[in-house]
Amino acid sequence: MHRFARLIGALLFCLSASAHAQPGFEPQARAYLIEADGKTLRERNADQPLPPASLTKLMTALLVQEHGGLDDIVTVSRQAAAETGSRLGLKPGEQFRVRDLLAAALIQSANDACHALADWVGGDQAHFVALMNQRAEQLGLRQTRFANACGHDQAGHHASARDLARLAHQALQSPVIAQLVALPAHSIASADGRRQFQLTNKNALIGRYSGAQGVKSGFTAQAGKCLIAAAQRDGHQVLLVLLNAANRWWDAADTLDRAFAELPPAS
Repeated sequence: MHRFARLIGALLFCLSASAHAQPGFEPQARAYLIEADGKTLRERNADQPLPPASLTKLMTALLVQEHGGLDDIVTVSRQAAAETGSRLGLKPGEQFRVRDLLAAALIQSANDACHALADWVGGDQAHFVALMNQRAEQLGLRQTRFANACGHDQAGHHASARDLARLAHQALQSPVIAQLVALPAHSIASADGRRQFQLTNKNALIGRYSGAQGVKSGFTAQAGKCLIAAAQRDGHQVLLVLLNAANRWWDAADTLDRAFAELPPAS
């Protein structure tokens, strides 16, 4: 893991330094959207509904934050503990503070933590998904429909790059979410202190790309490699959404650099 992290860091540094040496560069993704200070710079297929993988967890996090009670205690259900894919290995009956499960879902993209949060807010995942779709409608996410809380490939589970950019902006208004998605690593423990977990951010830009603020990465067989990346430099913020991107880290570093280069100096 440490060798991989060093390799990614070195490659991102090299790519960032040479970003302007590749005229006509465009992210290689099925869909993408590039925003600077809230205004769209470039896009492709930005309104096409596509599988969003774990970018889904931003909506879960938003609902959890809006529900409140971050210091409440959540008991892990059998259904949450049985989650597949990226997970912490939570056990049925274990108890955690809401804020710690939220950290696990956002930083390490843990599906068992995500499912436990959905159970806590909605009673079960089915009711929580209904809340997700209701909130998506309120936010005007017209090409978004959720079928599960964590981002698994499932019929009827999709979102567009434009919708995900809007969702990211909304989520980042929460200081708790904004802080968590910007952390390279974080430690959590069960409520009784018996089990401890060291979380490592799956967003390879965090701690390696200058100004990186988050936001979320994801991968499934159908969605491919996905990323919402936000960075701030010299008073400007650039937000990038990549869906089904073959080289998301390399493309993200180049794209962010180029977007910043297009912006006027901060006054």
